[in-house]
Amino acid sequence: MASEGADVERDDEKKSADDGTTASGDTVAAAVAARPAGGESVRVDSWIWSVRLVKTRSTGATACRGGHVRVNGERVKPAYAVRVGDEVRLRHGGRERIVVVKRVIRKRVGPPVAAECYVDNSPPPPPREAVAPAGVRDRGAGRPTKRDRRELERLRGLGGPEAP
Repeated sequence: MASEGADVERDDEKKSADDGTTASGDTVAAAVAARPAGGESVRVDSWIWSVRLVKTRSTGATACRGGHVRVNGERVKPAYAVRVGDEVRLRHGGRERIVVVKRVIRKRVGPPVAAECYVDNSPPPPPREAVAPAGVRDRGAGRPTKRDRRELERLRGLGGPEAP
């Protein structure tokens, strides 16, 4: 009997989600299926994976254990519960991502749906340096000599102590 009531609640959620503003009913269904069943919190490692901030959940857990994930300013463990309104800071891939949780989901969803689950307050990524490809050798030129290697290192700015 209790399961019938739960089914009715889920059906009501699906009906209310179909009234959403997204163009595709599939994305709405995916978002509804990705919501947490009972509570309104999800593990932080699972959430950053499901909204595609990291590639795998284990990468998210490793980032948490390494102190690269902060929720509301404090370092958190992978099992920390994320709720709507929390600010999540993630240092990953050479930059810091600052996002505010707009919706908690537990399953990985497509990029358009994932983008609706947070507000991105991250600073823009640093511009890529326009570096000339130093050290490109002609095909079949063979292994660089010691003199060639030292010239390449000097061009790249990796010269050792004897470099001018």
